[in-house]
Amino acid sequence: MRRRTAALALGTAATMVLTGCSSMSGSTADGTVTLNMVESLTNPARTDLIKGLIADFQKQNPKIKVNLISPPTEQADQKIQQMLQSGSGVDTLEVRDTTVGPWSNNGWIYDMKKDLTGWKGWEAMTENAVKASQDAEGKTYFVPYGFYGLSVFYRTDLIKEAGFSKPPATWDDLLEQASAIHDPGKRKYGYAFRGGANAQGNATAIIEAYVADEIDAADGFKLKSGKTIFSAPEALDAMQTYLKLFKEASPKSSVSWGYPEMVEGFSNGSTAFLLQDPEVIATVSESKSIKKDQWSTAPLVAGPSGKTVQPLATAGWGVAKGSKHKKEAVKLVEFLSEGEASTDFTKTNSLVPILKSAAEDPFYKTGPWSSYVTMTENPDTYLNVSQPRGVAWWAEWQQKADADIQKMVLGKTTPKELLAGWDTYWTEKRQ
Repeated sequence: MRRRTAALALGTAATMVLTGCSSMSGSTADGTVTLNMVESLTNPARTDLIKGLIADFQKQNPKIKVNLISPPTEQADQKIQQMLQSGSGVDTLEVRDTTVGPWSNNGWIYDMKKDLTGWKGWEAMTENAVKASQDAEGKTYFVPYGFYGLSVFYRTDLIKEAGFSKPPATWDDLLEQASAIHDPGKRKYGYAFRGGANAQGNATAIIEAYVADEIDAADGFKLKSGKTIFSAPEALDAMQTYLKLFKEASPKSSVSWGYPEMVEGFSNGSTAFLLQDPEVIATVSESKSIKKDQWSTAPLVAGPSGKTVQPLATAGWGVAKGSKHKKEAVKLVEFLSEGEASTDFTKTNSLVPILKSAAEDPFYKTGPWSSYVTMTENPDTYLNVSQPRGVAWWAEWQQKADADIQKMVLGKTTPKELLAGWDTYWTEKRQ
């Protein structure tokens, strides 16, 4: 999965943003309220889309104006944090599953639970979306706008040439098919392995699939027994399979591959399988190297039990605790989270949708999007489990786990040693 992490450095630019924003939020004599809205995962096309949605909102609510602030992506979360710390200058904001924990613990974001009681938007949402909107205490610090979730991107022509009639359904199937296709001498590789940035994402995905029957749905890094998933014997089976996938079916250079290299490896036609988020559908669709009838997607591969865990990542819209216009800010959150506004946002950004109506939308029912509908409609096979992304040490964990995986594929540590270290890490952090 692609993950964006906040920059650590604070600079002059952040101060300028804060100063500018504080002066623009407020209300006028005629009762018009101006909201400051801050996005986090910015890019020009996305910002233009949000501006269009805001224009629609303002037409429906002429007494509410919205000033959109779009900091550079790599610095956005740090700047939003500064705004929240100052207690002013932000009303509605983008909240991610990696930021909701620290921001809510510090009392910087507003619990919208009471404001959204009776909101008709809840009825239109999928079970996953409603669940993701509440924390363990039932508080609503953000309403998700969509999900990032893994599926298997695969080459239809290459698996047929290798003698397989359908895409892999399990991790063992994936290893078998990828190994059969793998032929480095012809620059044809089986699997786009992730050994660089955020390598831990796919590694934990296979571990969670192997312990699916025993996993704690409320915390994807725990078993029902309370122990970590890394302590389970099945976790060792998972990591040994994962290491084989690198050794027997992946290009050697993938030891350092992150998101761009993985996607490029599939898009340029050199690798047969890729685990990625739905946003990649748009990228692969534009490929000049592989035609539309040469690829598709399949649901995320399962573990030995036939089940798997869909480690959904999400983000959404929330309200600052320090906002003086919470009623209007919540109204904007509601608008963005329902109807055409929500549908436009998820389609344009290639996100797994939050609305039930997507299951009947031709856009999602056919082609590469259909695997996501299959997973959503079969929650007993594709388990909805929350990962502990909101813990204060998540960024530290990502760095440690990524480094450990690279050591494993380079032969500097074993799967058993890696898992023992991860078990100790999470056990001690939670004491």
